[in-house]
Amino acid sequence: MSTLETAEHPEGLRRIVIDPLSRVEGHGKVTLLMDDQHQVLQARLHIVEFRGFERFIQGRPYWELPVLVQRLCGICPVSHHLAAAKAVDQLVGVDTLTPTAEKLRRLLHLGQILQSHALHFFHLSSPDLLFGFGSDLQRRNIVGVLEAYPKIAMQGVTLRKYGQEVIRVITGKRVHGTGALPGGMNKSLTIEDIRYLREGIQEAVRFAQGAVELSKTLFQTHREQHASFALIHSNFMSLIRDDGALDLYHGGLRVKDAQGGMLLDHVDYRTYTDLIREEVRPWTYMKFPYLIALGKEAGWYRVGPLARINNASFIDTPLAEAARKEFMLEGAGGPVQSTLAFHWARMIEALHAAEGIERDLQDGDLMGPDLLVQGEKRFEGIGVIEAPRGTLFHHYVINEDDLVVKANLIVSTTSNNQAMNESIRQVAATYLHGQEPHEGLLNHLEVAIRAYDPCLSCATHALGKMPLELEILNEEGALINRFKRSA
Repeated sequence: MSTLETAEHPEGLRRIVIDPLSRVEGHGKVTLLMDDQHQVLQARLHIVEFRGFERFIQGRPYWELPVLVQRLCGICPVSHHLAAAKAVDQLVGVDTLTPTAEKLRRLLHLGQILQSHALHFFHLSSPDLLFGFGSDLQRRNIVGVLEAYPKIAMQGVTLRKYGQEVIRVITGKRVHGTGALPGGMNKSLTIEDIRYLREGIQEAVRFAQGAVELSKTLFQTHREQHASFALIHSNFMSLIRDDGALDLYHGGLRVKDAQGGMLLDHVDYRTYTDLIREEVRPWTYMKFPYLIALGKEAGWYRVGPLARINNASFIDTPLAEAARKEFMLEGAGGPVQSTLAFHWARMIEALHAAEGIERDLQDGDLMGPDLLVQGEKRFEGIGVIEAPRGTLFHHYVINEDDLVVKANLIVSTTSNNQAMNESIRQVAATYLHGQEPHEGLLNHLEVAIRAYDPCLSCATHALGKMPLELEILNEEGALINRFKRSA
């Protein structure tokens, strides 16, 4: 554990707060405790909002879940939609979908990956990478990118728009549409849908190639800083296809250690409760998952694009596979551990998504009439998918009345919680020790967090551990009583 983790006498220290974190989805803050010599003694990422989806979906009929849980997020609703759908498939006794339903879901998810990755890289992270971490705040935003790099900015807009159009064509809406049903999908595509999506796919592939080159160039041009920035060494977890290929929709769990050694491989994700445990801490609403076999101290891991590219034996689309091979050279035979390499890995996945869409649009099964499969009712379902930010778990238990009695979600950002905290401690130790904090320096901490593309609102599910203060007021607004519970 980092020496910045605890401070013995916080009452005598200066407290620096970054609140709110900018250019991330959701609400969070970073706190630093510094002594009078500007030595950083503690650095923490706090998630300060609580949404509690695990609780308030209890009592709802299971067939509502795919539509209900996507309200967790406006950026990655499709990922929650499909993870829930995979769990609900099991509740209706379905393990294998029709070819049309399976391929529609996969195409839908590739659209999600493409639009989310484009949004994060071009809109949220490129201002730091193009202008510098401590550059002028007034310039360090998407408007600044549009003014200084209009071609790059518009390529990002175009990529995201195309991904959203894939989602709209399949589900009827760009955000919070409907598509997946228990055991399948609600409609197939028409020939007009296919023709429309084919019109823009070659441009999307070309722009995705450019994004890979840009992210690679930014990393390699500034390798001295970027390779070591927020550098930590971690385990990596992701889904993997039966043959070891990158698979964003389905597969078994693969976990590699920091040296690239195989800890788990092709493990059925429905056994995740035997592999992963979640720890609750009193200063944040976000839990801390870890691998049970390795324990709390050594068992934390990273998920997301960096984990998936490190774990994949290959990618089954040619341009992305060539990019993966070049990327892996950065690891010199082992995993690439650089936190800022997330951006490069993310764009390789965006390229894979664009190539995958182009390939899938040639498949006539997308227009097939056979959409649903039925089976015998079960009482437990676990759906896992690779969301843009990483491995996403949805676990539901229902009763005889088809109502949810238990729900557990392990969201991608939750799995990266310990890693994000470790990364900001490394940044604090490297850049802030002995320095008077100012906006440019403090933005370095946000750069480290943004590399993980966190979705903070998705990840807030801990209950009952945070401090709580309740005030009772009369009709004039005067305080009648106050109740306080500490952590």
